[in-house]
Amino acid sequence: MSTAILAGVPVPGSSLDGDLRSLGFDVCTAADAEETVKLLTAAPADERVAVVDTRFVGHLHALRLALTDPRFAAAAVPGALTVQPEARPALTRALATAEPGPDTLAAALDDAGTAVQRPELGTLVAAVPTDPQTRHEARAAVAAVDDEAVRLRTAVKSRDGFFTTYCISPYSRYIARWCARRGLTPNQVTTASLITALIAATCAATGTRGGYIAAGLLLLCSFVLDCTDGQLARYSLQYSTLGAWLDATFDRAKEYAYYAGLALGAARNGDDIWVLALGAMVLQTCRHVVDFSFNEANHDASANTSPTAALSDKLDSVGWTVWVRRMIVLPIGERWAMIAVLTAVTTPRIVFYALLIGCALAACYTTAGRVLRSLTRKATRTDRAAQALADLADSGPLAQFFGQVLKGPRSALPVIAFVGGAVVVGTSLFAPVGSWWPVVGAAVYCVLSGIAVSRPLKGALDWLVPPVFRAAEYLTVLVLADRSGVPGALPAAFGLVAAVAYHHYDTVYRIRGGTGAPPRWLVRTVGGHEGRTLVVTVLAAVLTTQHTDNTRFTVALTVLAVAVALVVLAESIRFWVSSGAPAVHDEGEPA
Repeated sequence: MSTAILAGVPVPGSSLDGDLRSLGFDVCTAADAEETVKLLTAAPADERVAVVDTRFVGHLHALRLALTDPRFAAAAVPGALTVQPEARPALTRALATAEPGPDTLAAALDDAGTAVQRPELGTLVAAVPTDPQTRHEARAAVAAVDDEAVRLRTAVKSRDGFFTTYCISPYSRYIARWCARRGLTPNQVTTASLITALIAATCAATGTRGGYIAAGLLLLCSFVLDCTDGQLARYSLQYSTLGAWLDATFDRAKEYAYYAGLALGAARNGDDIWVLALGAMVLQTCRHVVDFSFNEANHDASANTSPTAALSDKLDSVGWTVWVRRMIVLPIGERWAMIAVLTAVTTPRIVFYALLIGCALAACYTTAGRVLRSLTRKATRTDRAAQALADLADSGPLAQFFGQVLKGPRSALPVIAFVGGAVVVGTSLFAPVGSWWPVVGAAVYCVLSGIAVSRPLKGALDWLVPPVFRAAEYLTVLVLADRSGVPGALPAAFGLVAAVAYHHYDTVYRIRGGTGAPPRWLVRTVGGHEGRTLVVTVLAAVLTTQHTDNTRFTVALTVLAVAVALVVLAESIRFWVSSGAPAVHDEGEPA
């Protein structure tokens, strides 16, 4: 429940009472300051309260933005203030020092250190006229702007890909409004998107032309729903903790399930492309880690400018270059459209060839640009950024031990990480099948990965350390499974990488939400990136030989994948449904 207090003498003809009730508030009227304080004090401490000046003139959506967004402890527009239960003590203190009006209380909360969110209204009106003339002008300004049109327009993200902006959002926003008017929630739409994508993957797994056509169409439908859930959240301000988790993880589940469906469909026609499916998952995940690491490294860096960034900003003023650069990075809309169309008209092998080539070019473009920015800017990175990179590194007990006893040069940490990854991947790729050389390479990797995180990651290119670790671990699993020749090893490796990738995405979204990385016991339990890499190389050495046809390696990889998945999923679900998780809605993935 929520309580809204109309403070002041009611204005004839005002619709404030009805507007507030339509937003879900129980409305009380206080004729003077003393009664306002009394009503605020009497409201239950576990309820949201709002104070609205009876003279308020403005759009209903301006009130909605100020009074119903669940993400902020306190929010205000001129003439209206809302306070969540967690900020009620601060409001009580403010009442002792300030007049009990919405604007004075908002200023008192800000002065006392409680942040008051003030949403950007754009063309929306929110005002407190003090005389008939200004009231008439405010009402005229309200009448001149279509409140619902603004609400629909702002439900769509301002920065999105070309395909999403011009082929999906023009109508998906109306689907979002339709869902809102029927009481559907973003979480329900997100779940529908996942189910649709899983059905698409099942159709692809049939290996028939009809199945491929149905899969492509359903994948596009899933993407429409994927856009709709975020637009519905913004349209109706239904942000939630569970929604953040679902939105952050279901995109990956949908895409990787679809990769598996394509691989299964190809296998029905005698074409084994599991290595391509796993390669696509590895490449896409590593791309995202590059994005996450770079953004976290520079999130709050001081003097965070460079000639490269200045050039990028200058290009943003040239309209066509903005869309070209957004399409080059192959964001999710363009990527899913390409996958859907190629699935319907070609073969899974061609789908993966196109996907790998497109994503590789996009990865080279974005990574090169970020490296150039990092080398040309003179930024001072914070302890928070260094800790975020250390958390993204996912170092286990072995790396932590070697990082404590061996210290690397500050300027060479990314190089050390790269050398370690190259050693383990190289020995896995070139050593005889079933030999112990990959184990030696993994041991070297454990030592060097520890040295790579032995100092705070504050260097210009230290954000490359987590992506290098991801690539080393995932590629080692891919190479060993592919070269083993063991039946089912690649699908099992696909499952293992998917489970580990989920753990890494979960880490990212916890850091984004400001709650820090997963608990250390979880990282220790699943071994850290270096521990898992060592285990897989040992399993390959013990359970495979050059001419084996047994499935022991497949079974071992499957058991490892299930164990990792169970542990990380259980902890992730516990966290995201707990009260400590961030109540945010993800604003979209980077690529």
